[in-house]
Amino acid sequence: MYHFFTETELFTESEVTIVGSDVNHIKNVLRMKPGEKVLISDGKGLNYFCELTEIGSESVKAEILPEEVDDTELPVEVVLYQGLPKGDKMELIIQKCVELGVSRIVPVDMARCVMKLDPKKEGNKIKRWYGVSESAAKQSKRMIVPEISGVMKYKAAVEEAKSADLAIVPYEAAETIDGVTGMELTRRLIRGLKPGQKCAVFIGPEGGFAESEIELALANGLQPVTLGKRILRTETAGMFVLSAIGFALED
Repeated sequence: MYHFFTETELFTESEVTIVGSDVNHIKNVLRMKPGEKVLISDGKGLNYFCELTEIGSESVKAEILPEEVDDTELPVEVVLYQGLPKGDKMELIIQKCVELGVSRIVPVDMARCVMKLDPKKEGNKIKRWYGVSESAAKQSKRMIVPEISGVMKYKAAVEEAKSADLAIVPYEAAETIDGVTGMELTRRLIRGLKPGQKCAVFIGPEGGFAESEIELALANGLQPVTLGKRILRTETAGMFVLSAIGFALED
């Protein structure tokens, strides 16, 4: 079943309207006809099975059906604070982490980031990244389209994340820090999450975290953890954590 997103205000009690680029996709690419069933969401929590009733050149209308939609979201909210990576790696990170259930992704400017996003181009970049998020959400039948925030400085990101129920910092030298007891600690922290709670995950860029950044994380109650004996690339580490959360917590 195809999945489409539209604006919240285009939902009524019995009908929903699709506008924008999806109209052409439905009409001319998929060549769908009235009577076909689709899943339509607003990206914020409204999700309905619908039957197409009218396919025009500017809009598509569909009747809302009574069948319930299965919840495809993780039982916890996961916010990924991703150190800005080089090249186009951010698009891969967004695509795969959205498929794995991330709720929000925050690009973070860290000390060892090679990439420095030009403020004049940031808006267009965020718009492109959101498009990647939306496409991945459609493909994986997500109930929401995860937000892609504007670039945040590391200190501000730590300040925001410290209010989460759990905030972890996967760090290659984590086991040199007092209280970090290998993967057993990582497993215990993840398994300790309860439905409805919020988990913040910090991933460093290619060069890793600066020592001062780990010190700031510790001072604000963030928990350094290990992800095992292998060193993971920046584009792999967030996927690893989300996979572990899904494996541990999903029914």
